Order: sequence, then C-alpha cells, then structure tokens
Amino acid sequence: MDRFAVLGALGMRRHAIPIVVAFLAVFALLATSCGNDDDDGGSGGRGSAMGDGSLGIVTVAEGESIQIRSLNAISGPVAFLGLPNQRAVELAIADYGDIRGFSVDMGTPLDGLCSSEGGQAAAQTIAADEQVIGVIGTSCSGAGVAAAPLITQAGMVIISPSNTSPALTSDFQGNPGESYNVGYYRTAHNDLVQGAAMANFVFSELGIDNAAALHDGDPYTQGLASAFRNSFEELGGTVSGFTGINKGDTDMVPALTELAAGSPGALFFPIFQPEGDFVAAQAPTVSGLGATLLAADGLLVDDFLALTDSVGMHFSGPDTRFGTNTNQSTGQNADQILAAYTQAYGEAPSAAFWGHSYDAAALLLDAIAAASWVEDGNLHIDRAGVRQHLNSVSGYSGITGTLSCDDFGDCASQKITVVYHLDSRDVEASKENVVYSYP
Repeated sequence: MDRFAVLGALGMRRHAIPIVVAFLAVFALLATSCGNDDDDGGSGGRGSAMGDGSLGIVTVAEGESIQIRSLNAISGPVAFLGLPNQRAVELAIADYGDIRGFSVDMGTPLDGLCSSEGGQAAAQTIAADEQVIGVIGTSCSGAGVAAAPLITQAGMVIISPSNTSPALTSDFQGNPGESYNVGYYRTAHNDLVQGAAMANFVFSELGIDNAAALHDGDPYTQGLASAFRNSFEELGGTVSGFTGINKGDTDMVPALTELAAGSPGALFFPIFQPEGDFVAAQAPTVSGLGATLLAADGLLVDDFLALTDSVGMHFSGPDTRFGTNTNQSTGQNADQILAAYTQAYGEAPSAAFWGHSYDAAALLLDAIAAASWVEDGNLHIDRAGVRQHLNSVSGYSGITGTLSCDDFGDCASQKITVVYHLDSRDVEASKENVVYSYP
C-alpha cells in the first residue's frame, strides 16, 4: 500500500473493533477508546469542553471540516526549512484522525517566505478566514514577528515548530519578549538556550576565550548572536567583534576584515543561505582571520553541508536524536514517522524541525478536541478553550521529548547539540556526529 493510501487509512484503523464484541461494548469503546472522537456534548450542550466563549465560538457544520493552516517557508532559498515542517503537519493530521467525527483540513499551504513581508501577507489571508482555528508556523522568526499579532488578534493560536528568537516569547526571567503575543506558542527551543550551548562549547570544550559574532539583522540571527555574546562574556570570554551584514550581500570581506581586527579564535555566524555560503568561502581569505567557524540550525541543512567550504565547521541546533520517542496523541514514534515521511515524499527531511512540527500539530489538534463539542450535528469550538488547553500542557510526551508550556508559550524540551561536519559527501553522517550536548 502506498503512503497516501496509508494516510487515508490511519484515521479509520484506530477505531476498528472486532465484530464479535457486543453492541453495548462497541458503543462504550467508541466513547472511551479514542479521545479524538469523544462527543462529551452529545446533542444537548458543551459538556466539559474548555473555554469561556470570550474569543468567540467557531461552528463547523455537519459534513464540513475543521480548518487549520500551515504557514511555512515553502519556496525560495529556505524552502528546505519550511517543506519538512509542512509535510510533518500533513502526517500528524493523518495519524491523529477525526475529532469528534469531523475531519481536519489544512487547506492550501501558505508561504511565509522567511521574511516579514511574507509572514504578514500570509497572516492577513489567514486572519480573514473566520473558520480557521490555529496555525502551525512560521518557519523563521522574522516572519513570525510579523504574522503572530495578526493571527492572535483574530482569536486564533499560532504554534511555531522552528521560530527560536527570544523576542517572540520571553527572557526566561518572567519578562515577555518585545514581540510576544498572547496566543503564540512554539515547540522549537528558545535561542537563549542555543546561545548558551554554543558559548559553553566554545569556551569550555574548544578552550577559546576570544570570539566574534556575525548576524544579518533578522530577529533570529541577531537574537542568537546576542545570546551567544552574552553567555560567552558571562563565562569570562571576550567577544572582540560583533557586527552585521545585510540580506542579499555577497561581498563579506569588509565585515570579516572588521572582525579580524580583534583576532578572534572563533567566529559564530548563525545566518542562512545564501549569505552563509559567502561567509564560509571568504573567511579563509581574510588576513588575520584564522578563526574556527561555527554556525547554527539555519545552516545545518543539506545544501550548505554539501559545500566543501563547510567541512570542518561546528553547528549548534536542536537535539534530533529522537530514537523511538512516541507522540502520545497519535501513538506514532519517531522511527515510524521518519519511515512514513520518506515513503510519502521520496526523501528524508532536509532540515531539523520536522519532529517539532509534528508535535506542534498534535498539540493543536488536542487543544481543538478539548475545546469542542457536538450539538445538533454541528461541531462547536471555543477559541478561548484552545488557548486554555495549550496553557495547561505539562509533561506531554512528544517526538522531540517532554513538552511543557510556560506562561509565554515556550513549550519545547530545550535540548541542544553541537555537531562537527566531517564530509560534504556524507551530510547525514555529519548531522549525527554529535560532539557536545546541552544541557
């Protein structure tokens, strides 16, 4: 059976009951064996559904589908990041099955383009559709900063699998980030953790006490570079250079020459392609810049690792050693999902956040189930109840680990690894070559 046939069958398979079971037992099992299809409200009221109605109630007519959306970068130079996210949402919807007898529809995937303009335009389209309950996205923090206020102000929720800028959530000290919005959540880590991980690796493991950092002004790159600088200095190290480039730049020599003046032993540039390609190629040509090159998850992707200039670099990113971690909402483990992904799409995920996307989608579907009820054949979903459920997530078993959502929407397990790139001809081996784990 091909993967698409499997996707169609998964929802039905979980409800199959041997015909030898008596009718009353069948009825009882259908009411209790699968939380996804529970109908607490029956035809007479909302029952125990979460929410107080303060953000409105969405009614899905009998025969219609529950509407969610995927908003990721699915074209352009960072499509490698968004496509695995979108595909993992598709797999999670199929594995989860119906909610109270109603199917879930992702609609037409929207493209955030990994930019503020792309995130805003896509969010405007989503916010205009009053049937949409929630969004899985964005791929990039810059798009998330623009999209989140529009989506959350419409009463919807947005759960990002790969936004990592601290500005979108908090500083872990009880202070909201400058771009935080109530109704925003993420299963990706907070870059305060990733910055600390790379700083600890450079200072304690590599024994380097003078470093430099380069960003491109994006909320993700600047936030992560700043987190690295702050953590490195707290450890007793010196950040002798901290500067930015512009997206679209191809000549990195002026910025690299500026950084070389401080004689750093390490250069951390948590940026994207194609700018990262030019930094890796041009850094060795700059006089006085004999620094160890380091990057982050924005460059921990197949296309960059395939470049010979990237060999010998260290990369920080989310810990993707998921093994047989199982998502509690679907019962599928990481190995099963990876196998299904490869069968359905003909390739392995090209970036690290596919598991985070799968978990994000499952969390959203659980929240919809918790905030909904059936009455007179129609499904009713309390928008405030969706947020209430997500706010209560604690000790959730996901593909990416154990998830718990704090007061500002950080739900991730916050595990970071550093890998060492061995061979541009075998990128999978390098992705698995973990040399440091944090915390």
